[in-house]
Amino acid sequence: MRQPGEWMQLPTDERILEILNSGLLLSPQVIAKNIDKSRVHVNRRLSVLVDYGLVTRVERGYYEIAGPGVQYLEGELDADDLEPDSE
Repeated sequence: MRQPGEWMQLPTDERILEILNSGLLLSPQVIAKNIDKSRVHVNRRLSVLVDYGLVTRVERGYYEIAGPGVQYLEGELDADDLEPDSE
């Protein structure tokens, strides 16, 4: 069972992680199209997910799921235990 953090925005954050778990490098625009949210909203959520270490920005405009993101989806990580990298 997944353990979301209080900082997470559900179901959007989980849907972003699920799409990135496909193994593809994806842009906010592609993710947004697939979860029926705006690119701006997805971009904001990606920034938060990167800060908490669940997603990695691999190059300008492209993201992939990080190891902790996979662990979260598999129910092996409590997102409340994570600390943001940025202030």
